[in-house]
Amino acid sequence: MTARSVATIDRPIVCAMDANFAMDADVVTVLVAEDEALIRMDLVEMLGELGYRVIAETADGQSAVDLARSLRPGIVFLDIAMPVRDGLSAAEEIAGAGIAPVVMVTAFSQRETIERARAAGVMGYLVKPFTKSDVTPAIELAVARWRENQELAAQVADLTARMSAQAAVTRAKARLQSAEDLTEAEAFAALRRRAMDDRVTLAEAAVEYLRNTTNDAEEGGPVSG
Repeated sequence: MTARSVATIDRPIVCAMDANFAMDADVVTVLVAEDEALIRMDLVEMLGELGYRVIAETADGQSAVDLARSLRPGIVFLDIAMPVRDGLSAAEEIAGAGIAPVVMVTAFSQRETIERARAAGVMGYLVKPFTKSDVTPAIELAVARWRENQELAAQVADLTARMSAQAAVTRAKARLQSAEDLTEAEAFAALRRRAMDDRVTLAEAAVEYLRNTTNDAEEGGPVSG
């Protein structure tokens, strides 16, 4: 591990942007908010080794929100239990403002915690203790879900309709994963191809797939569409 101070952050650390990173649009920028210094240092180091650019670190939820609004990172890592403002509340504001996908860093894996995080708009999870091999999958899943939500939001303006559309897409993805042994990302890609081929929205493609596969199941036919 690179030698760094493990003292509690008195104020947020905003990293100077290297010119090479600033010019590379493919580099994902990251904001890390974690009040446990050693965990924060480990995560920042792992992210750097994996090719991500950490642009700011902080130890409280309110600073995380302020930094997210000012720096517009590509992704935000938030601990749940932080001073000033907890991570779930911070995640709700960051996600609600459409700033960036949030990955929750937590020692809690109980269903209730996961449900609260999902309701707050969290897109991914990193459960302590974690290793470097856990970080990239958490980021990729969070970014994929975020882009999916953004795409749906662009297609469906009304909030109630958007929630219904998201539910249909989630169900269709789950059915595709089960029927065709796909990952979540592969199922979403397959659903998007259906929408493009049929010249319909993602939500319409999801509803049609669910309707067709339900009918196939009722008739004793194949479940895959």
